[in-house]
Amino acid sequence: MQQLVEELFLAAFDNDFLRQRNDQACLAMPAGRVVMSTDGYVISPLFFPGGDIGSLAVHGTINDVAMAGARPVALSAAFVIEEGLPLADLRRIVESMAAASREAGVPIVTGDTKVVEKGKGDGVFITTTGIGVVPEGVTISGDRARPGDAILISGTMGDHGVAVMSKRENLSFQTDLLSDSAALHGLVAAMVEAVRDLHCLRDPTRGGLASTLNELAVQSGVGMMIREAAIPVRDSVRGACELLGLDPLYVANEGKLIAICAAQDAPRLLAVMRAHPLGRDAAMIGAVVEDPHHFVQMETAFGGTRIVDWLAGEQLPRIC
Repeated sequence: MQQLVEELFLAAFDNDFLRQRNDQACLAMPAGRVVMSTDGYVISPLFFPGGDIGSLAVHGTINDVAMAGARPVALSAAFVIEEGLPLADLRRIVESMAAASREAGVPIVTGDTKVVEKGKGDGVFITTTGIGVVPEGVTISGDRARPGDAILISGTMGDHGVAVMSKRENLSFQTDLLSDSAALHGLVAAMVEAVRDLHCLRDPTRGGLASTLNELAVQSGVGMMIREAAIPVRDSVRGACELLGLDPLYVANEGKLIAICAAQDAPRLLAVMRAHPLGRDAAMIGAVVEDPHHFVQMETAFGGTRIVDWLAGEQLPRIC
């Protein structure tokens, strides 16, 4: 284990904190409120078009911290490795994780490694914790949506979930289906700078756009009305969903966000999002409304209205 830590993890994640070889990292935090988030990653398969469990673990936790408007500062990572996992696969995951961390500018400063018996771990599970700092004057929370607010999304829906499912089911399509996995803190920083009074941010991961909007509606005690025609979905994703019997509104995303802001701020926020590489397909998709039942409703492409309910069960298990 010591050899594995020294030759693989420390070599890949190398930074000043890890070189101290302590059981913890001592960080100097900038001024502001501290944000902390933890998530576990058990995705199957471990490698998928556009990413893998390593880069996903970095991106997902950075994004959870960023959804508070925070600047991510550091990550920790814990690995549960199944006996028999090929060392080449583990090295590929760790190197991908290290590359994602460096690209995001958020170091992995501490962690842990455990090995379990063959048949008890399904390859590797990764748990990451992130910490960040919210600047003074920024309060972004899922309970701040108000009737009249605008609802925006940063891009196309369903890319990650369909990419994973296509790999899992050995499906091939004329157009490549790639995960949208990405770290969103740069986009969030630009958005917060443009609109200081952003009300809500949330990344629509498990359960997709539909389930996440329902979460926010209940959290804020409001309803929501969205427009089907305004929601961007790639033709390849839409076609794959039809083939697989899936609704793209419920399919997971790993590099997209939902933003809710005052209606008068929406045009400026949308322009800033579209100017960023991770928001070029951003769209305004609806509005927050008064509704004691906290329903999410959708104006369909055929001119009717339907309830967009919570996802019952899970369309795609082990998706992140």
